[in-house]
Amino acid sequence: MYQDKVVWVTGASSGIGEALALEFARQGAHVVLSARRADALESVRLQCANPDAHLVLPMDMQRIDEFEAQVGKVLQKFGRIDVLINNAGISQRSLVKDTSLEVDRRIMEVDFFAPVALVKVVLPHLLAQRSGHIVAVSSVVGLVATPYRSAYAAAKHAIVGFHDALRAEVFEDGVQVSVIFPGFVRTNVSMAALKGDGSLHGQVDEKIAGAMAPAEFASKAVAALARGEERIIIAGREKIAVWLGRLSPGLLARVIRKIKVT
Repeated sequence: MYQDKVVWVTGASSGIGEALALEFARQGAHVVLSARRADALESVRLQCANPDAHLVLPMDMQRIDEFEAQVGKVLQKFGRIDVLINNAGISQRSLVKDTSLEVDRRIMEVDFFAPVALVKVVLPHLLAQRSGHIVAVSSVVGLVATPYRSAYAAAKHAIVGFHDALRAEVFEDGVQVSVIFPGFVRTNVSMAALKGDGSLHGQVDEKIAGAMAPAEFASKAVAALARGEERIIIAGREKIAVWLGRLSPGLLARVIRKIKVT
């Protein structure tokens, strides 16, 4: 399915992004690896199948003025973009009352405005090709908001709305749009999550420590994308909250008040 396809993964230096990059490479894709740390990206590239087939492209998602140039580098190298995986993001661990507006803004910039900006630069090329696949990595929290995740949940809900609208707009143009909703995956996402004052959470949450392995997540995600699925929920028991929210929003609200999420 992905043999010789050009797949661009942001946030590819670790966690879900790294696992997705490795899986696409295993399936024969040319992977563009983006994140801020060039050394970490190079390490991932060397772990990929056929390392010389891939491109390390360091980028900071908050520097949206550089996106045009970054897209140009991908097109210069490969001539096309087949799949864009907007995975880069930052999480949160703080109550609303303890969270500064600056932290809210930073999370929205990284988790919503940055991926939207990248989509807007890549989209014209996909429309010209009349093919391509735009993929956003949201979260189960993008469907079911929980305590300590107010700004993160807001950004992840927003990214779903944006891509749902985009999907309808480009339906006749040969461009697919999917959103992936991970539950708990065993990564360092909580380590880098922001507290209310902007400092790092700096610890691995209990639920993350015992969660699904990134490689398992990536295998399921890539298989679902290959099938053309548009909304892809990959989670453990936390998936129950999504279905409960559809069946009984009031009951879900009562449950959410009591669950431990950190």
